[in-house]
Amino acid sequence: MASATPVKYTLVARTLHWLIALGIIGAFAIALYEDDLKFSLLKIKLINYHKWVGLTVLLLAIVRVIWRLTHPAPKAPAHMKPWEKGVAHLTHGLLYLLMFCVPLGGWLYSSAKGFPIVLFGVIPFPALIDKNEAIAHTIKEWHGFGAWTVIILASLHALAALKHHFIDRDDVLKRML
Repeated sequence: MASATPVKYTLVARTLHWLIALGIIGAFAIALYEDDLKFSLLKIKLINYHKWVGLTVLLLAIVRVIWRLTHPAPKAPAHMKPWEKGVAHLTHGLLYLLMFCVPLGGWLYSSAKGFPIVLFGVIPFPALIDKNEAIAHTIKEWHGFGAWTVIILASLHALAALKHHFIDRDDVLKRML
């Protein structure tokens, strides 16, 4: 475990951050696009890609949490007000929670619909629950709500980083680049 508080995130933390961010954006974009398509081979492929990206985000999030627990994050700038630090902490906590809940919700939905998940067409994932059409609709709604919540929180997170860079002129954004 690293002992001193770093001034910048580690290369591993930065790589995981950006891979997860790209995965979330990619999964969201795929879902938005395929949702309006009529049933076709393309739609089935896109649904599978969405599942693969979602499960990859989940696996990367697990690694990210383990890494974060063993490698301290840089401290917030001294000029930040207590409420700003509180909002940043809350936002990060919610993003971490949703990085787990949204992919797990998708996995639950797929299980409830009776559709197997085979990661990259090679690694089968077990069903989390038995097929249950009655609960599938509710799970899908919660999965979608969670996805939109992630996008909104991530957008606020990005705007806050830009505010730090262009208005506060501190190193908050540079620490993650």
